[in-house]
Amino acid sequence: MASKLLVDIHTHVYLPRYAALLRTRSSVPFIRSSAPRDGKVDERLLILDHEPSGGRPVGPQYWDREEKLKFMDRHDAANRYDACWRLTRNDSSANPWLDFLPASQAQMLATQLNEDLEEYCATSPNVQGVSMKRLYGFGLLPLVPEVSIATLLDTVKQISELSHLRGLIMGTRGVGNGLDDTALDPIWAAIEKAGLVVFIHPHYGVDAKAWGDKENGHVLPLALGFPFETTIATTRLILSGVLDRYPSLRLLLAHSGGALPQLSSRLASCIEHDPMVASRLKHDARYYLGKLYFDAVAYGPEELGFVSDVIARSNRYQTNFSAASAADRSLGSQRMLFGTDHPFFPPLDSAEKWKSVVENLEAIEAVQGWSSADKDGVRGGNAISLFDLAS
Repeated sequence: MASKLLVDIHTHVYLPRYAALLRTRSSVPFIRSSAPRDGKVDERLLILDHEPSGGRPVGPQYWDREEKLKFMDRHDAANRYDACWRLTRNDSSANPWLDFLPASQAQMLATQLNEDLEEYCATSPNVQGVSMKRLYGFGLLPLVPEVSIATLLDTVKQISELSHLRGLIMGTRGVGNGLDDTALDPIWAAIEKAGLVVFIHPHYGVDAKAWGDKENGHVLPLALGFPFETTIATTRLILSGVLDRYPSLRLLLAHSGGALPQLSSRLASCIEHDPMVASRLKHDARYYLGKLYFDAVAYGPEELGFVSDVIARSNRYQTNFSAASAADRSLGSQRMLFGTDHPFFPPLDSAEKWKSVVENLEAIEAVQGWSSADKDGVRGGNAISLFDLAS
């Protein structure tokens, strides 16, 4: 039965402690409250500079566990939506995590939020007929400038000891110098040793000047800026040799890896022709994409199929690998995992089911070259294995 469960690995929760902090602030990130209308306070979440429309409407779906469980139930897919891996892609709050806090406050809050999230998940209902909770989570590190490596190591240890946190979430800035900063090597080593999955998720996008002066809402930052940020951060990780030094590190990329699958051969060629980096890595850059995991938040079957092809071909690019065989799209599917990005991308009308969820499920079903077992794996089986949810 476990292989038939639908597991959502890309969903966000703003735990009450984090939401309360945002309500005390007056600059990004913050929650703005306006005068009650019909007895209801209107709250808006602002997490990006220059948020259009005064921010996103925010309510119980961001923090209330019962609301999240109801959302899961509403999107039951052929009786498969029995369990959801509720990543809190950064333990309690979604981006920007704790990036805006001084080191001492970030350290304290990370510890508290990890404990809050453990309680949130541990006291959630069980999946009917299965020894598994409906909610699990990603812990949070206080990745801010001036935080000590000892503090980060202590937090990795804390997360590894909380039984319902099966990984951790990271933005792309590290402690201020990106994820390729060698100061993070002890952290990568500790994460690898603990067997935790790292979910890499964007927040800052690219220079807003690239979007021009026309008002296009959130479309350009979210559709392009976020995936480009992930593309750049992951490429820097590859170029820095992190995946050579820590070959058992398990990294999960948001938004199907952004543009990295599409640009991976161009990246390999640029490396090969640049004397500064040509001999730096142990393998061709395309090899490393097969060491990564990708969410399936791409909204189209062609995109998902392409990503699985890029994953499947990766062994061809291992140094001294001689057997040249056609890429097996089925093999690539084993490193792809369903997600919803809830509570973001709500429908603009009162539709009961969210198009953003339905489209991702339909995309998985429509991928050519994936067997029924492959599709069940992407929908849930791969996550159950990766996060060891059945234990």
